[in-house]
Amino acid sequence: MTHESASAGVTGPTGTDNPFFTASTLPYELPPFADITLAHFRPGLDVGMEDQLAEVRAIADSDVPATFENTIVALERSGRVLDRTRRVFWCLTSADTDPELQAIETEYAPRLSAHADAITLDRALFGRIDDLHTRRDQLGLDAESARLLDRYHLDFVRAGAALAEADQDQLRALNAELATLSTEFGVRLLAAAKGAAVHVTDVTELDGLSDDAIAAAAEAAAARGLDGHLIELILPTHQPVLSSLRHRGLRRRVLAASLGRGSDDDTDTSEIVREMVVARARRAVLLGYPTHSDYVLADRTVGSNARLDATLQQLIPPAVENAHRDQVRLAEALVTDTGEDDFAAHDWAYYAERVDAAGDGEVAGPDAALLRPYFELTRTVEDGVFGAAGTVYGLSFRRRADLIGYHPDVVVYEVLDAGGEPVGLFLGDYYTRPGKQGGAWMESLVAQSRLLGQLPVVVNNLNLAKPPAGQPTLVSMDEVRTLFHEFGHALHGLLSSVTYPRLAGTAVSKDFVEYPSQVNEMWGTDPELLTRYARHVETGEPLPADQVSALQLGPGSDQARETISFLAATWLDLAWHRLTEAEVDDAVRDIDAFEARVLGEVGLDVATIPPRYRSRYFNHIFSSGYAAGYYSYIWSEILDADTVEWFAEHRDRPREAGDVFRAELLSRGGSGDEMGYFEAFRGRPPRIEPLLRRRGLLAG
Repeated sequence: MTHESASAGVTGPTGTDNPFFTASTLPYELPPFADITLAHFRPGLDVGMEDQLAEVRAIADSDVPATFENTIVALERSGRVLDRTRRVFWCLTSADTDPELQAIETEYAPRLSAHADAITLDRALFGRIDDLHTRRDQLGLDAESARLLDRYHLDFVRAGAALAEADQDQLRALNAELATLSTEFGVRLLAAAKGAAVHVTDVTELDGLSDDAIAAAAEAAAARGLDGHLIELILPTHQPVLSSLRHRGLRRRVLAASLGRGSDDDTDTSEIVREMVVARARRAVLLGYPTHSDYVLADRTVGSNARLDATLQQLIPPAVENAHRDQVRLAEALVTDTGEDDFAAHDWAYYAERVDAAGDGEVAGPDAALLRPYFELTRTVEDGVFGAAGTVYGLSFRRRADLIGYHPDVVVYEVLDAGGEPVGLFLGDYYTRPGKQGGAWMESLVAQSRLLGQLPVVVNNLNLAKPPAGQPTLVSMDEVRTLFHEFGHALHGLLSSVTYPRLAGTAVSKDFVEYPSQVNEMWGTDPELLTRYARHVETGEPLPADQVSALQLGPGSDQARETISFLAATWLDLAWHRLTEAEVDDAVRDIDAFEARVLGEVGLDVATIPPRYRSRYFNHIFSSGYAAGYYSYIWSEILDADTVEWFAEHRDRPREAGDVFRAELLSRGGSGDEMGYFEAFRGRPPRIEPLLRRRGLLAG
């Protein structure tokens, strides 16, 4: 995609040569990025909204009695121009934005929110949907169609379709306000992350980092016109370099920079947090719920705050007990190493890695420095991530150099099934850049749908530091896990086999969507797969057997920290979204004090373990749709750990097991009850014991 001026590439007032106005003629309807410019987005969004509203008006005002085909299926077919435009637009605002694109995003976020409201708050349209829903048992629908009707009805009710007109007006205003605030939070956080990058002028302070990591830091500094080296930050509090840097002062600086994001005068997000929490609290009450958390959980598989709390509180005591035990060992390691006895949060990852590598028995933990040369990015993706998908699901991947993505770093692969039938396209975008949000994610550029005759096009994004030209990209084991995790989301999209786009791929409950991705992480350390893809970048030799064995070990000294860090972020999310409007101002008056009180109340106030995200840079809940839903990762991991044990029971038949998991879960998207999928697949409800075992929180 080219970033040209807003007047370029447009014919006539609506841009009749706009590539968004017609379906792409490229394979799999891949967006024609070479033809798309910034000038196409405003017309694409304007015409897309106008066209869809006309389509919806025709459905709502029809004199013909409502049928499933003329109402629900017609809604599924509506808005194709807007869908094409919006998918590319959101992809770029996340992965390759700039000030011009951010300006369009700020302008259109409230308009797109208002557009959604114009549909879901349309009384005539809801009347037709409600009529169909009342008669659903007489319509003779198949299971997926019945699910779609139920989903539309619930979506409209939860969006306020049944509210009085004055309440609907208030709801529209709140939705527009939240859309604007969410966009602004993302913009400020991107600026905060860029500004918080740690500049290092003395290369000796980088002792402990690998040569390729040091080179990447030099490249990052040069890209900003700086001397020396630059340590760029990723979204979570914990920064990967903290496990390797020997210089304690630099570790302290890196963690302080990470924790301080969103609190500087120029990028302070505190007021945005306040306004968003207030608006969500008001909206929840308007829709008939005590709090935003109650509103969210009512449409999640967990069901309620009470059930969620009861589950999470099974994890806290053993995690804290293990953390205190681990900290004693790590503090002793600090004293031995430096003679200093003031062990702190910035020391944890560094000494955890060394204590685990030393080992307490015959087999030591993995050696991160030794491992790194064995995990080169392209081989890890093509022989590891893709290799696992071939072994388990029979997929094959073919590089398509003739197809281009939205940035030169994007690599495009065609995905084929076991018999050579086309499955879809996969785009990998792995490197960080100034206009890319932090973290890792998956998204769909084209959703699978038999109704529309579409096969999926999905994207995986990471934020790896790009090495100097000609040097290999080496990845840490954390990054390997992330590659497999995000590809689990990609598989959920690629292997979707549903009729309706509304139910395709990852269009499932928010607390179910992480489940398939977390299951896919298991293959990253599979011993057989490691022998195929973990090869020394220079010699091609396989990973030594002792390191393969070390990667199979149970939880180490970082597992308790990771559990507490995650649970702490989860509790902050829930605490914000269980506030009533009247309680918000007191909380925001001193956000640090609010966080301390919330964590102290549930025993998660461990001074040496900060939350995975603090409120001011909690992108998931203030800019990415996870408000009152960050718990989803741990909730999904309960299902994941149970499923991994099932795969272990079928280890000698991976393709058969993969076919079952694909048929029972991955292919079905949101076309049925998600927990019903799981229980049919597993033969029972999920159990928490596998997760407790995995995290070292349960003996045996």
